[in-house]
Amino acid sequence: MEKKETLDSSLKDIVSICKRRGFVYPGSEIYGGLSNTFDYGPYGAELLHNLKRLWWKHFVHLREDVVGLDSSILLNPKVWEASGHVSNFNDPLIDCRNCKARIRADKFLEDQKGEGAATGLSLQEMNRVIQEGNFPCPTCGNRGTFTEARDFNLMFKTSHGASAEDAQDIYLRPETAQGIFINFKNVVSTTRRKIPFGIAQIGKSFRNEIMARQFVFRTREFEQMEMEYFCEPGTQKEWFAHWVEYCLRFLTEQVGLKKENLKIREHEKEELSFYSEATSDIEYKYGFGWGELWGIASRTNYDLSQHEKFSGEDLKYQDQAANKKYVPYVVEPALGLNRLFLATVTDAYAEETLADGEVRTVLRFSPKIAPVKVGVFPLMKKDGLPELSRSIFGELSALGNMEYDDGGAIGKRYRRQDEIGTPYCVTVDYESLSDKTVTVRERDSMSQERLPIAGLKSFFADKIL
Repeated sequence: MEKKETLDSSLKDIVSICKRRGFVYPGSEIYGGLSNTFDYGPYGAELLHNLKRLWWKHFVHLREDVVGLDSSILLNPKVWEASGHVSNFNDPLIDCRNCKARIRADKFLEDQKGEGAATGLSLQEMNRVIQEGNFPCPTCGNRGTFTEARDFNLMFKTSHGASAEDAQDIYLRPETAQGIFINFKNVVSTTRRKIPFGIAQIGKSFRNEIMARQFVFRTREFEQMEMEYFCEPGTQKEWFAHWVEYCLRFLTEQVGLKKENLKIREHEKEELSFYSEATSDIEYKYGFGWGELWGIASRTNYDLSQHEKFSGEDLKYQDQAANKKYVPYVVEPALGLNRLFLATVTDAYAEETLADGEVRTVLRFSPKIAPVKVGVFPLMKKDGLPELSRSIFGELSALGNMEYDDGGAIGKRYRRQDEIGTPYCVTVDYESLSDKTVTVRERDSMSQERLPIAGLKSFFADKIL
């Protein structure tokens, strides 16, 4: 078979296949939509759940030193005062006086002058560069119409209480990490964990992004898979290096991302968050360019120290073996699930020109994360083939999400499964009724082989679990 592949898929290609094949829909579409909101369709939901299960397996279940947590989205507002989010969780905002467009100043400068153009610049310095550059507004094209840059807090504010008179102003959490820090004492007490150990969590977070863009890469509502790894002061550099390497291997060996589409970028000193002594981003080469996928930060003991100060609770760890108490240092691998979703679809997307001139679109997901594991087809909708096919479908469903399809020509059914990334298809034909074998077709090579029905479950268990 002769085939030619495109090396890079554009963001337009990814958006198109996600909508066409039921991975991602525009939010509130029948009402005209709501900017920067998305709903994950049947296959998108399966892919998200598979990625979460895979992450939980390798960051919690397969590690003796990590436990899980599910903390509340709504937290006491003092949590965000202690963490610094009320005073420091800001992005620089400018407005166009002509068209009223709101623009994130640092990203705008990078778009105009290149990556890193705004790194380390104060608001005053950004204003100077924007004024001297006389750049056009990206929305209306007018020049010299920008307001001065100002801090814009990214937290969503809401009310907590049964009536307007008694309501308290609180925030939707902008990260899941603080729910872990404020439960550190509870986890140590109830699980008797000894340092070093980690607490992992998967959950929704909310940030009122000035420029939410690039499909699901940057959205105001998103899901995080975060872990805080608590260690003795002085050992954090060793654990920081461990988690950078561990996260990179997870992406290549478990998720199946191509190594050439990943790189590690260490933050310069002027880029570091106020609580961080070191940060490395694992970046992915998306259809729009390189973007942060996974951030690994050495957060020192800032968070626990702040919560100890603001709450009045003793959050020090009692090291019985060394007979000493200390506030642990923390290394945080923080992964955006929606960004991993986009990287996974982008990495899997391929177009092939076959020998007969047909162009085949295929998503080459690893079988571990594919939304549908096996497609089951009766060759015809008669003569007992549907009944045998449904029997096979029922048995295989114990292994994961399977799909039964009896509509249209067999070739078209294969193409549908290729486009949603199904790694295997089983076709039940008239020969199956007599010899109890079926045709198993593999997605990437499109090769086919006859296998006994009795051995299908064990065959696929080795491939997809």
